[in-house]
Order: sequence, then C-alpha cells, then structure tokens
Amino acid sequence: MTIKQFFKSDIQISLINFLVLLLIFMWGIQFCNAAEIRVSVDRNPVSLDDSFQIIFTALQAPDDDPDFAPLEKDFIVINQGNSTSSSWVNGKSTKVVQWILNVMAKQVGSLIIPPIKFGKDVSLSATILVTDKTSKKLVDAGEDLFIDVEVSSENPYVQSQVFYTMRLYTKVNISQARLNEPELSDAVIERLGEDSNYNTQVNGVDYSVTERKYAFFPQKSGKLAIKPLVLTAEILGNNTQGFNPFFNSQMGKTKRVESRSITLDVKPVPTEFKAAHWLSADQLVLKQDWSGDISKLKAGEPITRTLSLMAKGTTVGQLPELNTTETTDTLKAYPDQPVLQEQKKVDGLIAFREEKIALIPSKAGTYQLPAIEVPWFNTQTQAVEIAKIPEVTLTTVAAANQMEPEVTPLPALATPVVPVETLKTDNATLHSHEETNVWLWVSVFLAVGWSVTLVLFLRKRKSDLEIVFEDESEISLKVALKDLKQACVNNDVTAAKNALLVWGKQKFDSNNLGAIAGFCDARLRDEILLLNQTIYGKQTANWEGKKLFQAFTEHKARSAIKETVDNSLEPLFKL
Repeated sequence: MTIKQFFKSDIQISLINFLVLLLIFMWGIQFCNAAEIRVSVDRNPVSLDDSFQIIFTALQAPDDDPDFAPLEKDFIVINQGNSTSSSWVNGKSTKVVQWILNVMAKQVGSLIIPPIKFGKDVSLSATILVTDKTSKKLVDAGEDLFIDVEVSSENPYVQSQVFYTMRLYTKVNISQARLNEPELSDAVIERLGEDSNYNTQVNGVDYSVTERKYAFFPQKSGKLAIKPLVLTAEILGNNTQGFNPFFNSQMGKTKRVESRSITLDVKPVPTEFKAAHWLSADQLVLKQDWSGDISKLKAGEPITRTLSLMAKGTTVGQLPELNTTETTDTLKAYPDQPVLQEQKKVDGLIAFREEKIALIPSKAGTYQLPAIEVPWFNTQTQAVEIAKIPEVTLTTVAAANQMEPEVTPLPALATPVVPVETLKTDNATLHSHEETNVWLWVSVFLAVGWSVTLVLFLRKRKSDLEIVFEDESEISLKVALKDLKQACVNNDVTAAKNALLVWGKQKFDSNNLGAIAGFCDARLRDEILLLNQTIYGKQTANWEGKKLFQAFTEHKARSAIKETVDNSLEPLFKL
C-alpha cells in the first residue's frame, strides 16, 4: 500500500465515523424533543352500553394532528374535541394540550387503547376493563329521571373501605337540583374525585348519567343502614341532551326521586388476626431510608432513619406507629413529629405516614435495631399479611482523636541572679518601655470593653429566645393530650373527661363535653358523647378508652391534613 492510498483510506474511515456520530447526534436531538403524550380514561371499569372518555394529554405541542383510526378496532368514536391551556408560574411557562374522545366499547373484556400517532410523536397505551351490560333493575323505560346506588361490598370487615356509587339517570333537562349527601352512622365518609358524566341506554332508552363516588369506612361491626339519597329538581319542557343538570337556572315542574336504602352487614376483626392494632387495606408498602452509611458511623455523630408506611384503601388514622427504637446509655434516639398525609383518588383513599428518628451512638461498637413488623389484612386476597423491615445492625467506630499530644513539662529552673550592672539602662531604653506599657494598657481596656459588650449581647439574645418560646397555652395543650392518652390506656373516665375539657377549652373555648363534641367529626363526636353518657350513667366498667383515643388521633390527623391540603405530593403516592 502506498502512502497516498494509506492516507486516502484513513480519510474515508474518519469521514464515515463523523457521519455516524452526526446521525446519532441528530437522533438524540429528535428523541429529546419528542413530546410525551399520556392517555387516561375518566373511569375504569365501564359497562358495554356506557360511553366513556379517552383523554390524550401532552405538555407541549406534538409533531402533527393525531390519527385516531386504530381506535376503531375496539371502540366506537361518538365525538371528539381538543383544548389548549397555558399558565405562567414563577417565571416558567407551561402548556397543556388535550384531546378528549367520547367512545363506547364494541366488546366485553380487557381492551387495549393502542398507541396513537401524532406525526412523529406517539402516545402511550392503556388498558380498560369492559363489563357486560349493567342490569338496570330500578325503573321502567318511561321514567324521566331516577337514582341508582350500589356498594362494592355489602359484607365488609370493620374499618375496611367500601365504595358507594351514586348514578343519576335522566332523559330530560333539569335545573335547581338538590341532592343530599349519603349518611351512615358510625362510619367515616369521604367523597372521591369529581363527578363524571356519560351516556347509556336503559331498556333501549337513551339516558344521560351523572356518577359520583364515595368511600365508606364503617367503624363498628353489625348491621348498618345507608339512608336513601333524595333528589329534588325542576324538570324543563324541552328535551335536549348534553346538559349539566346542576347548573341550569330555568324553571319547570318539580319532581322528587329517591334511591333505595342499602344495609351493610359489617364483619368484626377476623379471628386469625392476632395483632393488637387492626389494619385493613388493599395494598401496603413499608420501607426505610438512611441519611448515611450505617456501616461506617462515627461515635457522637448523628444519622437519620426515615420510616414510611403507605397504604391504599384505609384512612391515615388507622396507620400505626413505626418507631421501635428506645434510647439507651450508648444509643440516643430522637424522633420527630410524624408526617401524616391522605389523598383522595377515584379508586379510593391513599394514606401515608412518615417518621424520622435521629440516632446518635456515644461509643464505638455494634448496635442492633429490632425488626419492625406491621400486620395487616389484605382485602384483595382476604388474608393476613405482615409487612416487615428486618433487624438492622449499626457499626460505629471511634471518632478521630483531635486532642493535642501531651507535652512533658520541663524541670523548674532556679531563679537567676541578675548582676547589678545589668539593671543600669540609659534614658532611651526607659522611654521605650514606658510607651510599650501605655499601649499594653490601651489594648487591655479595649479587650475588656469588647468582652462586656459580647456578654450583654448574648444575655439579651438568650432573653429574647426565652420570650419567643414561652407559650403557656401550648404547654397546657400538650399536657392535656398526654393526660388523655394515659387516661384512655387506663380506661379512666374521669381523667379522660378532665383532659378533654382542657383540650376543648384551648381549641374551641367550650366548657362541657356536649359542646366540644359538636366541633368534632362524626366518630370522635360519638365517642365523646358515649363518654359523657358513661359518666352520667355510672357504667365505667364497660367503657373502652382506646376507641376514644383512636378517634381523637384520626380527628387530629384530618384537621392537620385540611390545613395543608395544598401541599400534597402526588408522585409520592403511586403504588
């Protein structure tokens, strides 16, 4: 091979490599600029004869208009529309583009919503469950409007989640609609999500449907009746479909319809559940995180342990305490206040509890932290399960020795004898010593003044801090909560009553249990009234304090959640 051929082949190889890198770079740019298009449905599952919405959402404009032809294999597209919204928050612009399609399924089963092309961009896929036609057992086809209600289970376990679904069917325009909320004694009731609207057929007649969902958590076993829902509305003369029944101001004939009553037969805690704290949920996740390496700790340096418990299908008041570490002479534990959050989704409640504990080992060695177990009842499998964090070993080494090395003292020297001749100095030397003494005294005076100023500043700062943290009402409230917990543990009705009176005076400025109960949610209200009745009837032997304190804890958690509802973190709760 000649030199010319060698250089020619080398140039060709370099050119090929450059083109390959350029193609990879261009592909990377195209990939980075691709719009992410998500797909969702307004409810899942759906009935074969019900319409529902498929929603495509992009946070930036996609490459081109969508091609919805692949949907026609399993779905009938009734109509479609799109919308664009923009917002400007903290100097950052956000754009949301949505395509909303009203569709009906062609067949029963688990159907796949296929990826849809938006030019070069492609949406994600999704799955929806389509059930057989819903049996409408309420009315004849001639009814203008009616209400249907159903529950996910009529025989749930105590404190387990029960879905209550209300559907309003109408084939006429209505206005001035008034619908009461569902009522169930001895239960926590939460509304889930927003109303959904769709079209369906009943006995061959077209109806518009407004659907609303609730989550019930019955707090005691036995038969509990859910009262009927009552709707009062004005029926208008025209018969135009596609209306919003709750925001029409026209007047017409008044009609009142009522749903059926549903009775729940609530089961007690199953006998196979042996743990002290009953907890039922659809899903549960228990985990821990550390702020550092637990195998390389240094004595005297803190490390933070974070324990988190997330459960789907229960309330935050049902989540137990997680920390089991006790303070010893060699390992100090400093727990923070737990973080409690609750989120209402269309498919149920999600409860979250987080505890942070600062641990400080005082000397080198190994420390064993006990295992953490959370027994719970899986409502999906109807079986008892145990979420567990195994035993943890902390390894601590001695801190680096930062003390100065010891210095062997020198032997004392005899006082030297100064000859008389050395005491004689001339006038210049004496003058120099006098100037040095003057400046020395000035320096001492300034140092003393600075020290006095520093002491006064620190004393004033300490005084300010003491004034800031001095709050007698907060101290009284904490003492009352502590006394209430202890009274409930001991089943002491008198002590529980006194603690509640102190708490109620601080929180609501009320001086009796009946007035305090009126400010609380349904469960805590019933427990306070039961305590009041027990004291009045002198039947202290039958009173159980743990129920009152459990209701009190849940009420406190809900109050904290309402104050911080705008700070919820949705991505944290995905299961």
